[in-house]
Amino acid sequence: MTVTWEDLGWERVAAGVGRCRLPVWDCTAGLVVGDGAALVIDAGSSLAEGAKVRAQAGAAAGHRVTHLALTHPHFDHVFGAAAFTDTEVFGAVGVDAVLTRVRDREDLRADAVRNGLAADTAGEAAERLAPPGHLVSGEWTLDLGGGRQVLLANVGPGHTAYDLAVLVPGDPEVVFCGDLVEESGEPQAGPDAVPSHWPAALDRLLGLGGEDALYVPGHGAVVDAAFVRAQRDALAARFGVSR
Repeated sequence: MTVTWEDLGWERVAAGVGRCRLPVWDCTAGLVVGDGAALVIDAGSSLAEGAKVRAQAGAAAGHRVTHLALTHPHFDHVFGAAAFTDTEVFGAVGVDAVLTRVRDREDLRADAVRNGLAADTAGEAAERLAPPGHLVSGEWTLDLGGGRQVLLANVGPGHTAYDLAVLVPGDPEVVFCGDLVEESGEPQAGPDAVPSHWPAALDRLLGLGGEDALYVPGHGAVVDAAFVRAQRDALAARFGVSR
């Protein structure tokens, strides 16, 4: 019996491209499969969840996960990162400081506990956070083999000061947006958000993907360019940003 991506909990978005919606916080993890290489986008909210994402992604890809991209430094996206040993990890320039400074790790731990993660689980994940080995200041092209190339783009600030998007060329093109775009609720602007720049970050996303791309939000269902434009305009109005 053939095991499908759907059997493993992954939704196919395009050929060799998928995502899963993790429980509790409805956080998206993404997967891009190449020839002998595989990129996971975001690591989940705990070491156990990260290990599960990695195992399921490897099973879907048919080989081990080789790369991990972190879209931004919030606990539900990065606390599983330590489960991705022996992978190349990417993040936006500056995210390394957030994941290594004691006060920032404590803020992440406290935020996770406030949102319902068990204290010991949050503490272990925060303690084991490590900076990405590769920091993206503009754009970085990853070659995953078999003609599969992926573009990592530092498009922030916006939702945080360190927002990384992932463009997967193809038909259709797919853009993993992190929490710059949310479908299942209103975009969340915490104390580390940069509201004055958020609409411009969404313009950069739209420039990357174009009108016919599929946009994968950090939370919720896959959306189109019209949804991203509408959310951009709503954010500009919400924060009084002149366009």
